[in-house]
Amino acid sequence: MTSAESLFHEAGAHFATRDFPAAAEKLRAALALEPDFIEAIGNLAYALDKDGQHDLAEAHYLRAIASAPEQLQPRLNLGVMLTGQRRFDEAEALYRKAMTDFPATPSVLSNFGVMLACAGREAEAEACHRQAILLDPSYRKAAFNLAYLLLRQGRWEEGWQRLEARDWADVLQPHLNLPRWQGEALTGTAILVGIEAGHGDMIQFGRYCEQLKQAGAARVGVLCHPGLVALFGGLRGADEAIGLDQPLTPGWDCWVPALSLPFFFRTTVDSVPAALPYIAPDPARIARSASLLAAAPGALKVGLVWKGGAGFENDSERSLPSLATLAPLAQVPGVRFFSLQKGAGEGDTGEFPLVDLAGAIDDFADTAALIAGLDLVISVDTAVAHLAGVLGKPCWVLLPAYLADWRWLTERSDTPWYPGVMRLFRQRRSGDWDETVAELARALKTFRAGP
Repeated sequence: MTSAESLFHEAGAHFATRDFPAAAEKLRAALALEPDFIEAIGNLAYALDKDGQHDLAEAHYLRAIASAPEQLQPRLNLGVMLTGQRRFDEAEALYRKAMTDFPATPSVLSNFGVMLACAGREAEAEACHRQAILLDPSYRKAAFNLAYLLLRQGRWEEGWQRLEARDWADVLQPHLNLPRWQGEALTGTAILVGIEAGHGDMIQFGRYCEQLKQAGAARVGVLCHPGLVALFGGLRGADEAIGLDQPLTPGWDCWVPALSLPFFFRTTVDSVPAALPYIAPDPARIARSASLLAAAPGALKVGLVWKGGAGFENDSERSLPSLATLAPLAQVPGVRFFSLQKGAGEGDTGEFPLVDLAGAIDDFADTAALIAGLDLVISVDTAVAHLAGVLGKPCWVLLPAYLADWRWLTERSDTPWYPGVMRLFRQRRSGDWDETVAELARALKTFRAGP
């Protein structure tokens, strides 16, 4: 006979594969057999939360908290959900009550710090994270959360060091079976730069391959997303690009996560290695793509990207609702637009006058070849923006008002990562792109007119 406990464990297997609807189904079945199964109530709340059923999730979180006030996790999970919904006053009240009931608890302090940072109260957030670290120096989440705060503020010396507390890079270690580079001398060494985060991160931090070579590495490889392998064949300083779907070539002495390189090279806001371009597009692909851009003789050729990947935690803020948001750009005379959009938003061009290049793009090397033939790229904060930047192509990036990524710092309209080629257009109010796009249209008209 099926027991509530066995159903609970079956739900756990679904959590492992992120199949939250299936997990919720098993947990509901468990609660039908044992209605007061507190762990199942809390886990059901979490499954519903992750499945986007926030009202139901909240009801189950509150039930779990009321039934078992001695358990902290349901409170933390509810606090995260409330923060994500920007219900900051309610989240603050929840965390302050938790700090009373669970005094000197690092996880409560760190979660509260995240909420304060989201609410723009960065000094208070920093104090929370530092208190959590003081209570437990081994608590990596607090150090990681502090890192994002410091990096956004341009306090990179400590920021990179705190970022070393992240745990996602650890996943590669057992698969690579290589020692992890810790900054020791590289003379004669074969070092592999390990995959981290998204495509844009690998493109941005690929610049450190040349730094590794200059530091004495005899051989530098990059383990990357499959869609970057051909592109990284033209990456300065890299001898080899290996897709995550390919067997690892032999002969490597050590490896290093990509986002650890700024830490080891002590990168500050004033010392970013930014000799652009540092990726060379494939000449053969450029030649093949030339005819696709020939439809605009004499016009300014502008590439557009209006959506990032839907899985990104702040995608609802960074991506535009649709291409129609950029409609004022189409009123600028003498401009021909080309869609570089792949994935989310691909083909969703509506009545916007442009040439859709999606069918000519199989990987980022194809995108690079197309960008080489454009005059300007306008993009939301996603990988194509980084690609345009590393190619030395003028690129304008639209940034959200709420939680713009740390790498763009604050308030600046330029970036040390892509000096002289990238301009940042920041949204004034969350959810309102009209003012930003109007500014973009004025800038495009000036850019079209030339010096």
